[in-house]
Amino acid sequence: MRMKTFSRYTLILVTMIVSLPSVLAHHSFAMFDSSTELTLEGRVTEFQWTNPHSWLQVEIINADGEAEDWAIEMLSPSVLGRMGWKRNSLARGDEVRVVIHPLHSGAFGGNMVRVINTGTGEEIGGPGR
Repeated sequence: MRMKTFSRYTLILVTMIVSLPSVLAHHSFAMFDSSTELTLEGRVTEFQWTNPHSWLQVEIINADGEAEDWAIEMLSPSVLGRMGWKRNSLARGDEVRVVIHPLHSGAFGGNMVRVINTGTGEEIGGPGR
C-alpha cells in the first residue's frame, strides 16, 4: 500500500515538474495597452491556428496609402473554439475589421478584442463574449 501511494505522489510530482516550463514561459499582457481600443480595417494575409496563441496577420493601408503588416495575438485554439471559432473561420484575402488593444511600443501589433468579417458581417467572438 505504501509503495502504491509513493508511486502516485511521485507521478504527480513529476507531472508538475515537467509542466513547469510551459507555465513559466507564458508571457504577461503588460505589453498591450488595455486602456485603449484601436479599430483596424484590412485584409487577412494569414490566420495561424496555433498554440499557445493563435495569430492573425492583417495588411492595413494607412492614411498615406502605404501597406502596414499588423500581427494580432489571439487566444489559444481551444478557447477560440469555445467561442465559436474554427480553423477556417478566416482565410487569406478576407476583409476584416479588427478591434485590438495595441502594443505600448507603437509597433504594428496588438491583442484581439473582436474581429468582424466585413464581407459577411459576421462578428467572430473575442474575450468577454
